[in-house]
Amino acid sequence: MTDTSNDQPEPFDLKSDDVAARKRADFKRLFPEVFNEDKIDLDQLRRVLGDWVDEGSERFGLTWPGKAACMRVIQAPATGGLRPDRDESVNFDESENVFIEGDNLEVLKLLQKAYFGKIKMIYIDPPYNTGKEFIYPDKYAETLGTYLSYTGQRGDDGRRFSTNSEEDGRLHSNWINMMYPRLYLARNLLKDDGVIFVSIDDNEAANLRQLCDQVFGQENHLVTMYVQVRYPGKTLAEKNDYQKLIEQVLVYTKADFSPKKESEEYKIEKFCWHIDELEEGHVTSIGGRDVEIFKPGQYKITKVPPSTSALKETWATGSVLKVNASGKYFGKNLAPRKSQDGLKVLYKVKGIGEDGLGFRYFTGPQKESATKGKFFSGVPLKRLEQMKTGSARKEKPILNFHNFADAFGNCRHEGAIDFRGGKKPIEFLKTLIRQSLASDEQDIVLDFFAGSASTAHAVFDLNKEDGGNRKFIMVQLPEPVSEEDRQEHFNTISELSRERIRRAASKLAPHAEKGSPSNIDYGFRAFNLSPSSFTSWDAASDIAQDDLLAEIEGHASHTSESATDDDILFELLLKDGFELTTKVEQASVAGGKAYSVADGALLICLERNLTKDIIDALADLAEKEDAARVVCLDAGFQGNDQLKTNAVQTFKSRLGHGEDGSIFRTV
Repeated sequence: MTDTSNDQPEPFDLKSDDVAARKRADFKRLFPEVFNEDKIDLDQLRRVLGDWVDEGSERFGLTWPGKAACMRVIQAPATGGLRPDRDESVNFDESENVFIEGDNLEVLKLLQKAYFGKIKMIYIDPPYNTGKEFIYPDKYAETLGTYLSYTGQRGDDGRRFSTNSEEDGRLHSNWINMMYPRLYLARNLLKDDGVIFVSIDDNEAANLRQLCDQVFGQENHLVTMYVQVRYPGKTLAEKNDYQKLIEQVLVYTKADFSPKKESEEYKIEKFCWHIDELEEGHVTSIGGRDVEIFKPGQYKITKVPPSTSALKETWATGSVLKVNASGKYFGKNLAPRKSQDGLKVLYKVKGIGEDGLGFRYFTGPQKESATKGKFFSGVPLKRLEQMKTGSARKEKPILNFHNFADAFGNCRHEGAIDFRGGKKPIEFLKTLIRQSLASDEQDIVLDFFAGSASTAHAVFDLNKEDGGNRKFIMVQLPEPVSEEDRQEHFNTISELSRERIRRAASKLAPHAEKGSPSNIDYGFRAFNLSPSSFTSWDAASDIAQDDLLAEIEGHASHTSESATDDDILFELLLKDGFELTTKVEQASVAGGKAYSVADGALLICLERNLTKDIIDALADLAEKEDAARVVCLDAGFQGNDQLKTNAVQTFKSRLGHGEDGSIFRTV
């Protein structure tokens, strides 16, 4: 990368504000998915806003069978809940890391309210569509019922997840239909300065690039990284004509991500040139600037020992002509003058540079076949000041090629778990995390195709390495462990994932797993995707007349009989916009229990037999903690309308009204 810090800023834009262009840019930030070739697809905009239309006339862009219906899938509400599993967790009450077992489409929907715009980095390693993975081939809108049937939580009357193959003629469209809703929902979770990394090989790389362009916006594609994952010759597939050594990582931002780059000491070793003006040159005006032109023999360029008073040469070629002010000036104004000024001339252009010289030297082409030249610049004044205090550093560009062949070849046993199903090495993942999250940032890394939880392991390892406080959310479908990976007692990949996190933590901090004090969070809260803790009336269900009364009576208390207080509590938190790791404290209220959420921001009472004493004690607690809202179970009043009416008046008289009405609610 060429150092452009020497150059002055671009000229101030004196044009009046283009209101339409500004509004269009704002609109594109909100809805990048409705733009095709910088034109607004009004039909797609209507779909995004919930006004359904069928596919319209053909336009440029990625299209496939089922594309229009994907928006229905995205907009369909989540119907499940995330139930805490304390037995599978480590340090549940204190940890700010999360592991969720479940179908990631439903989970991403459930996370929308609490985590909208809060995730700094997403890394996913989705199925590469080789025809072997579980990817929902028939209907990309897998329902919660299908998932529950698949995982044995409901009767085996639903469709099973199965593999995708070329035989049904929709190999690629099935895969895209699976990916599109998940990427769309994932974008919602990103911060404006967030970033997503998506690993892929060439089976779907071209389709994924177009898909991400639609979801995130083509202008938000930062780079495609190329990662060497194996060494040449290290394969038994001699029958293949080509050996694939490289995989890709597509990198997109939501709006304005800036990577964390490594820096090095600013050095002056390239400042080793001196220019002598032997005679006066011809003075003219070029491109609005005063320029003195020296012919061969009128100047001399000499290489000298590096010093702060010497100059650095830079070729005006390639990207320098587009991104560097001096390069742009050369390409636009000096390169075309070869026939007019001749070869081997020196241009002294006034008013360019931040090195205090007041001018910049340029050399024109040196031979007839050449079109490019060089420019010479001094050490910027800002750098000179930094050098006096020893703070002069220069950021290093991030390469878009990484050789991790050795790490990929030896990662099978990382985390003390033997797993072959596409396992990613932690050094590779740490490289991506370093680019995204500084050590002092308490930001979240999300991986909703978690696999063996390598990403969680990488977060632990990097936090220990630099004392960071990064957090993670892992989501993994409970896919059966393949026979080749069935080295231990694990039946599903999610079981294996949780154990891998525990073993990684135990190795990095032997006592952390047991809750011993540590400045690094090595725990995690485990959750399982399950039916909602609240039953809902299905108006479309076919209920016999004789069973209707029993069905109505069953909905008098619409909390599920199997739901524990923990299940109900965390479902309410998530659906009210609180994160899964929100601090919750238990309090006693007249012999009952209440939960204080986020230092009193919300009080929840799940008692099934509410009394006046409990209501009064709950009001006392709400006053003490200056609670913004109080929630009780409607079933807790057991049909006592008078008690409920009195409760409303109690909270209204003692606590007043919230922004949207009474602070007291029932569920």
